[in-house]
Amino acid sequence: MNIALILAGGTGTRLGAPIPKQYLEIKGKPLFAYTLEVFENHPEIDRIQIVAEESWHNRIRKFAGGKFIGFSAPGDNRQLSILNGLEDILKNASLTDNVIIQDAARPLTKPELITGLLDALKTHEAAAPVLPVKDTVYTYENGRFTGTADRSRLMAGQAPEGFRLGKYLEATKALLPDRILSVTGSLQVALLAGMDAVSIPGDEDNFKITTGADLQRFSRILAEED
Repeated sequence: MNIALILAGGTGTRLGAPIPKQYLEIKGKPLFAYTLEVFENHPEIDRIQIVAEESWHNRIRKFAGGKFIGFSAPGDNRQLSILNGLEDILKNASLTDNVIIQDAARPLTKPELITGLLDALKTHEAAAPVLPVKDTVYTYENGRFTGTADRSRLMAGQAPEGFRLGKYLEATKALLPDRILSVTGSLQVALLAGMDAVSIPGDEDNFKITTGADLQRFSRILAEED
């Protein structure tokens, strides 16, 4: 079974909006609904769990379809929110099932990307989409440049990311109580645990809405599709 875990509990402070970015309406529909729709319509996704503050539950239910199974409480950081979601999912799932973790504010994920993750999980324990790093990357310390990183060995990660549920839950719990607070990406947990992780090609259009410019870009893309 394949379960999507959608993270809609963030505050989105960098956007400077009066409400969390995932609930901003774009063309009459909240941002999270675009993300939710992709997973609801994907034939290989069986269930959807959503991390969200209780005050937004009724709003989300208006757009949730038949795959939606429940809400999980947000944690103090992204990975703690994921942990809450994983534990709730496991109440009605198997350790060998797959979980696909997605940010609610990443509305342009293509079905093909989700399919690629699920295909990778047939033979691996973790998978994530990546893009080549285009810019020169420098190492830096105490206000001074110390060198240049080998760009051929660097990749920029995207979401969604896919994991074998039981292995990933175990890896996440192993970081409690303190190390989990410094996790910056879902795949980082799998790598720290030595899980068998592979990459799939990412998508330039699969960007996360973080700034006002991102929101404008998304609005332009929707307008072009009309």
